[in-house]
Amino acid sequence: MANNKHIKRVVLTGGPGAGKTTAVDLLRREIGDSVVVVPEAATMLFSGGFPRYESEFARRATQRAIYHVQRNLEDVQGAKYHDRILLCDRGTLDSAIYWPDGRDEFFREVNSSIEKELARYDAVVFFETAAVGNMSIEGGNPTRKETLKEAVELDLKLREVWGQHENFHFIPHESSFMHKLNKAHKLLLEITRN
Repeated sequence: MANNKHIKRVVLTGGPGAGKTTAVDLLRREIGDSVVVVPEAATMLFSGGFPRYESEFARRATQRAIYHVQRNLEDVQGAKYHDRILLCDRGTLDSAIYWPDGRDEFFREVNSSIEKELARYDAVVFFETAAVGNMSIEGGNPTRKETLKEAVELDLKLREVWGQHENFHFIPHESSFMHKLNKAHKLLLEITRN
C-alpha cells in the first residue's frame, strides 16, 4: 500500500445497492473530523428534479451533468477542507459506464481520460452490489430504478474501470451488511491512518 500520509481523496464506489451511501455516512461518524464526505452527485441531481429520460440525448446530458457536478463538488470540498481527507460517495469515472456511446466517447466529450480520472483519487474502495446475492437493492433511495440484473451488470462494468487504480480495494457482497460495513471500516481506518 502507498504511503498513507498523502491520502487526500478516497472514492467509495460500486454497483447500485452496494450500501455505499450508508457506509459513507456511518464511517464518517466513526472516523471523525479527519474526513469530509462528498455526496453523490447523481442522487443530488435526480432528487432535485433533474429529468431522467431514456433517450440517448438525455442520457448524455445527464452523465455530463453528473460528471461536472461530481468533479466540482470534490474540488470545492477539497479547497474548503484542504487539511482533511475527502470521502467521495462515487466518483467522476462512474459516468463513463453510463455513457451511451462507450467510455472512449465519454472521455472525448469531457476532455479527459481514464488515467486523468483515476489520478484524481488516492484510493478506491469498491463495494460489490447486494444484487450479486439476489438481495434487494432498494434501500430507500427513490432515485434507484435498476433491476437486480442491471445492477450486477453495472457493478461489473464499474469494477472493470475502477479496478485499474493502483490503490484499489474490493469489499465483496455479504449476506450481513454489518459484516461488510465492519470490513469497510477497518479498511478505511488503514487507508486514512496518518
